[in-house]
Amino acid sequence: MKHIPRKRFGQHFLADPAIIDAIVRAIDPRPGQAMLEIGPGLAALTQPMVERLGRLTVIELDRDLAARLRAHPQLDVIESDVLKVDFSQVAQARAATKIRVCGNLPYNISSPILFHLLPFAGVVEDQHFMLQKEVIDRMVAPPATADYGRLSVMLQWRYAMEDVLFVPPSAFDPPPRVDSAVVRMLPRGDFAPLDVDAFSELVRVAFSQRRKLLRHSLGKWLDARGFAGDFDVQRRAEEVPVAEYIALAHDLAALDDFAAAAASMTNDK
Repeated sequence: MKHIPRKRFGQHFLADPAIIDAIVRAIDPRPGQAMLEIGPGLAALTQPMVERLGRLTVIELDRDLAARLRAHPQLDVIESDVLKVDFSQVAQARAATKIRVCGNLPYNISSPILFHLLPFAGVVEDQHFMLQKEVIDRMVAPPATADYGRLSVMLQWRYAMEDVLFVPPSAFDPPPRVDSAVVRMLPRGDFAPLDVDAFSELVRVAFSQRRKLLRHSLGKWLDARGFAGDFDVQRRAEEVPVAEYIALAHDLAALDDFAAAAASMTNDK
């Protein structure tokens, strides 16, 4: 029975053999590697991947598609919303210290998925995702460009990223109304450890009024936290390099630690 794509799941299925082959070559799966595919759909990418891997874990929310996938002897199917999946547990289940992650992500929730994966970067070897081209442009954007924003800062803190393949709408059934691309994401080994939620809040505030100088948004937020350090708020958010946001987050964490230690000393008296 032919599967009818469901709009609520943002389903657009890869159907171009040349594009599928190019994606598999970009990912370069090897026998025995622990790999997880998000949103396998009709298995267009799944089948050539599992032929090279030997075994593949897939996450599929659509129960009809999940039932089809379970019939495949080389697939381990997790029927779930990907935003509820603990990727550390997936790595443990595969007896792997690192897992490789790939997928054609639903475009309507691609950013939430990318943010959900951030805390699990330590158990990930690499990630290859098909996304809306516009989103990938934002992911890899340098400072002082129109595309540079919250997504750029949060992901560049934790990953080295590369746009590796352009994918036209005609490669899908049904065709989306946007261009697509494949991004390669390599977790950085030299990243500065941060509290993800605290860093996310800092960056969110910075870009909340991106057309105004930071003194109108982040400056007030920093004042409310008693920050008196050296950070120039006479700039717009898009002019601040990732490294400066990271340094500011570390300064704030040190300030919070100092305040907590002082409060503890006061309570002990």
